[in-house]
Amino acid sequence: MKHKDIIIGIIIGLIASAIGLTLSLLFFGTGESIKDSLRIALAQGVFTKLVSIGALLNLGAFFLFINTNKESKAKGVLIATIIVALITIIIRYT
Repeated sequence: MKHKDIIIGIIIGLIASAIGLTLSLLFFGTGESIKDSLRIALAQGVFTKLVSIGALLNLGAFFLFINTNKESKAKGVLIATIIVALITIIIRYT
């Protein structure tokens, strides 16, 4: 049961990061669509910054799980945040 909760937390964390990235592209993007904003962000080198802003939704999910005593799911969200951070570092320096 504990491993299942951690996996659920990872999935929720990754989905929250994806939603956050989409929202950051909508708010801060300069293109006419999300696809255009993504292309422009990649060309200008600000994509990793938008990913980092998008990962802020994980903070809300993490504290929600902590406050409802679902520590295993909170661990999963933390793992997802670390995964997103590692991917961001890889993208940034390659």
